[in-house]
Amino acid sequence: MRIKNPALRKLWEYAVITFGSAIYALCFNWLFQPNAISMGGFTGVAQIVNRFIPMLPVGITVIILNVPLFLLGVKKTGLHILISSLYAMAVGSLMIDGIAMVYTFPPMEPLLACIYGGVLLGLSMGLLLMVGATTGGTELAARLLKFKLRHLSIGRLCLSIDLIVILLYALTFNNLYNALYSIIALYISSLVMDAVVYGSVNAKIAYIISDHSEDITAKLLEMELGVTQLQGRGAWSGGEKTVLLCAFKRSQIAAIKATVTAVDPAAFIIVCDAHEVLGEGFGEYSPDSL
Repeated sequence: MRIKNPALRKLWEYAVITFGSAIYALCFNWLFQPNAISMGGFTGVAQIVNRFIPMLPVGITVIILNVPLFLLGVKKTGLHILISSLYAMAVGSLMIDGIAMVYTFPPMEPLLACIYGGVLLGLSMGLLLMVGATTGGTELAARLLKFKLRHLSIGRLCLSIDLIVILLYALTFNNLYNALYSIIALYISSLVMDAVVYGSVNAKIAYIISDHSEDITAKLLEMELGVTQLQGRGAWSGGEKTVLLCAFKRSQIAAIKATVTAVDPAAFIIVCDAHEVLGEGFGEYSPDSL
């Protein structure tokens, strides 16, 4: 969501952070903690610490564990991200302890807990990352690793770190089955997180081969779409072909197919997914982008 006014944009970002942190806290108290499923990250580490030192609440332990990581991350991510992440961590951690004091959720079917827990966890993390914040722990560590491992998605990096914590969790609680449920939950969360973070910039690419390429190009330009003409040759016929390359948003696919087939019903159309498109009408590159 693009908001030009700086004050309103900041207000919107912190509203999203608060909402994401609330989902995170609810997810932990409702779906993970009652069913002994690890959330991974520093929250998972806090669960282990709480096992041995029950007087240390999970939320407070998360804050204590995150302080050194935030100090390491400020140089890479900047003060803005540090402040927003500190806010997210504090709100999420205090909400975890607050909800636990008010109400204790009963256990449920572990498979349902890990599925819905993974969805809500991925949603909360994705919302925070979209506005440049994290709850610390895994997400902040993954964000820092992203500077070095640009080819890996943020969800995959989080999953890799969380798996280490889950192994420690399994050893601590001596419960292999719950550790396996944790892996399912975190894998689902990584998929949902990537869908939230990268889904909004997903686009389509169409390759159009037709004997009426000029007419089709004119129609696509009328739709204010960018078109690139590539020169090709038919392998069977040996004839020269003009291949049209067009990047567009997912909502435009039906209109494009209708426009092309109206000009040439025999046109050959190949539509592919584009993970990310940068340029006019799409996204812009940023050195700290995810």
